[in-house]
Amino acid sequence: MKRLTVLTGDRPTGRMHLGHYFGSLKNRFALQRDYRCFFMVADYQALTTHGDRTEEIERNVREMVLDYLSAGFDPEQGVCFLQSQVPQLAELTTIFSNLVTLPRLLRNPTIKEEMREMGLSARATYGFVGYPVSQAADILLFRPALVPVGPEQGPHIELAQEVAARFNRLYGPVFPTPEAMVGELLVGTDGRRKMGKSYRNAIFLSDAPATVQEKVQGMVTDPARPRRSDPGHPEVCPVYACHRALGPDAETAVAGPCRRAEVGCADCKANLSVKLNAFLEPLRERRSHYEGQRGLIRDILNLGGCEARIEGGKTLEEVKEVMGLGYRGLLG
Repeated sequence: MKRLTVLTGDRPTGRMHLGHYFGSLKNRFALQRDYRCFFMVADYQALTTHGDRTEEIERNVREMVLDYLSAGFDPEQGVCFLQSQVPQLAELTTIFSNLVTLPRLLRNPTIKEEMREMGLSARATYGFVGYPVSQAADILLFRPALVPVGPEQGPHIELAQEVAARFNRLYGPVFPTPEAMVGELLVGTDGRRKMGKSYRNAIFLSDAPATVQEKVQGMVTDPARPRRSDPGHPEVCPVYACHRALGPDAETAVAGPCRRAEVGCADCKANLSVKLNAFLEPLRERRSHYEGQRGLIRDILNLGGCEARIEGGKTLEEVKEVMGLGYRGLLG
């Protein structure tokens, strides 16, 4: 029986953090045994925000692949590749760009939020506004059944589904409808926004134990609990959000005592530091192990790029055929 396909990826903009892990990495790497998995490092998409810092991208790619390996990526089971290694992605993006209107792109809530936060407005580039079309091509070229993503990526998956449906309706049934596998949204250490590198509120998978402890000690807690004797409200506390992500016993072991004022915020943070470092230590050990293997990342990406091009070539050939762009009579 043919295994179903999984596709997901990330922009290489720096080290990966707990928000990435609980948002997508945890889910995607758990699928490797049962699905044919493609994990894309979206280096061209990184140009939408790092076009003036291209010298950083190669280093960021290396860091990202090391984070993948530390978080559970198995090169014997999954395929990891660079977006730029697969020219079929650019071809499919060009085709899809004629299926999506500009007003539809500008209605995308994720795009609107990112433009607002980055202060782009009239300075937004064609590449930035149009990257959801590129992302739809990234997904659909591999015709996946599942796309593990974080909660904020939902609008992009919806667009990919729309593009697949419109293409199939116009030209023929080439693309299955991909389903999102949505992970957990983890709030950052500041308690104000999702965890993110650019917000400076992230705990990275590769952070040293002392760094983790320092970041946890500085985390915002329940603003309605100024005194140790006051009952807490764990549902609004980022410290509790991390506890909950780390284990199913958080409601009993953490939330209950907090609501009953049996445990103070300082003790709760100290407990979280211990739990986080225990969770991250195997990831740090795997990262250290793979860092010492010269040529490993090169080999992973070269082999992955080859496999991705083969898969992409099959899809693009079928796309051109149903569109009447195969030109068999003209080119032979």
